[in-house]
Amino acid sequence: MHFIILADNSRSMKLSFSNTIELRVRYSETDQMGYCYYGNYAQYFEVGRVEALRSIGMSYKALEDSGIMLPVSEFQVKYAAPAYYDDLLRIETQIIELRGSRLLFDYRINNESGIVICTASTTLVFVKKENMRPVSPPTEFTDRIQPFLCHD
Repeated sequence: MHFIILADNSRSMKLSFSNTIELRVRYSETDQMGYCYYGNYAQYFEVGRVEALRSIGMSYKALEDSGIMLPVSEFQVKYAAPAYYDDLLRIETQIIELRGSRLLFDYRINNESGIVICTASTTLVFVKKENMRPVSPPTEFTDRIQPFLCHD
């Protein structure tokens, strides 16, 4: 078991980036009541994150190949309405802040009718693959998010 020790990095950059994908609830993802099983949402958020990063030119695979990983250190979710088999879900993923080695995401999932199914947030940490210690984000990443910096 690895534990992540978070570095106290006070440098924070507010970001304004959003990416949306669509995903259909599969039959195997539903429970006996016909609802999408609550545990599946973490996977939906991961798909949203991976595609959000891909849309700015970064991939998890490239990060891992370079010796950097992005494990989740915090996850919060609020369920508002159920999703059902065959619902087309719209997953909006926002990258809202880079705080030292931490990367903060917000999510919103709507169904086809525009009803908010749930909202969530995650914090991921850039860590060295070899020792799971926090590291500064790679320059390639910070260069790619530069256009999305909020200028207050």
